[in-house]
Amino acid sequence: MDIQALDSITQKSAGEALYREACEYITGGVSRNTVFRRPHPFYAASASGCYVTDVDGIQRLDFANNMASLIHGHAHPAIVSAVVEQLHRGTAYTMATEAELAFAKLLCHRVPGFEKVRFVNSGTEAVMTMIKASRAYTGRPKIAKTEGAYHGTYDFAEISQTSKPDQWGDINKPNSVPLAYGTPQGVLDDVIIFPFNDIEKTLNILDAQADQIACVIIDPVPHRVGLVPGTDAFIEALYDWTRRNNALLVFDEVVTLRVNYGGAQARYTVKPDMTALGKIIGGGFPVGAIAGRTEVMRVLDPREKKILFPHSGTFSANPITTTAGRVAMELFDKDAVSRLNDLTRKAMDQIEEAIKIADVPVSLTGAGSMFRIHLRATPPQTYREAYQPREVVALIDEILDYLYLNENIMMINTCACMFSTPMTQKEVDILAQAMLNVFRHIKPTLEKVHKEVYE
Repeated sequence: MDIQALDSITQKSAGEALYREACEYITGGVSRNTVFRRPHPFYAASASGCYVTDVDGIQRLDFANNMASLIHGHAHPAIVSAVVEQLHRGTAYTMATEAELAFAKLLCHRVPGFEKVRFVNSGTEAVMTMIKASRAYTGRPKIAKTEGAYHGTYDFAEISQTSKPDQWGDINKPNSVPLAYGTPQGVLDDVIIFPFNDIEKTLNILDAQADQIACVIIDPVPHRVGLVPGTDAFIEALYDWTRRNNALLVFDEVVTLRVNYGGAQARYTVKPDMTALGKIIGGGFPVGAIAGRTEVMRVLDPREKKILFPHSGTFSANPITTTAGRVAMELFDKDAVSRLNDLTRKAMDQIEEAIKIADVPVSLTGAGSMFRIHLRATPPQTYREAYQPREVVALIDEILDYLYLNENIMMINTCACMFSTPMTQKEVDILAQAMLNVFRHIKPTLEKVHKEVYE
């Protein structure tokens, strides 16, 4: 390489140079689209607590926490110590482990209704396994899910997660809209879509195909629907419907387990038949799990004369993940949950005060230790209200770039924050001031877009 070319590279960021090289070996230069950004993604060098330092030496306050998976932030000493100790004993075997048993016992004792657990390797795999177990248990082919809800990348689970106005159809019978090109028609035919928190419309939709539905899958606080909790009446109506029609009610708590000590389901009087878990239960490592009633989980049991759902996974319940997960969940005890939820509520209050000071049409929704910022004066209650047209998406991107580059703050790309236990009032104050700064920065454009889109 000549001197002129070397000078050209050194004048640019280390991240830019890494991305150019990555594009030669990795499709699009990234292995998950979530981290892609123009002109190039940023590359992490190290992280500790609630701060991440990139390869150019810039430290940022992290409210993304690897898409809500790091409840204790980065490199928590107790988790690191436990994992290093296990590393010396091995990372995976073709054998069961005590680490798996210890973690399963913790989860079952923690959440009422978790009678049995089965570990997998991701939230997507947990949802996939839960859906397949529902089919095996009921002998039925179809599932029903909320319009706009994200449940990972299993083809049945991802239907209608990004429905648009020109696709979504009549609210009384929403269309089943594919996410990926090439999705088979058979998949679309076997996924029934209903509107979140609308009892009458949902029950009418479910009744029309009652004898074909294996399970109704619900995220109790669906992020992409607007991060609004399911009402008690709605969840109870779904539970009652599944009892009447011999179907299963299954929860996706991959994200929402953080909401309460016993997950988002702790707020309801009824309990799901199965729950998919992931993210925070891995202690920073890839993880998934299905937990539920013994009778239902029996379809996975290798002791049965007829195994309805044979199931394995090379790295499922590996001792690194189960050790890290157990320590993480032990640390996330009732006091830690309460403290983090209270801190998040303070952050929401301070941001709402910033909204008033800046006098901008912005609202917040959330639950527990997570919230989402909406560029509209009144918070959305449904996916169709939470849907963001191109102009709003562009403005959110501008907000995120401003926060990232000017305030050194990382957020999830929907303009959402996921708190972690290392955070304190100091970090809340930094966030609130940054939000006031960005609201003032975008106010003229925001008012124009809001008038065009929402008024």
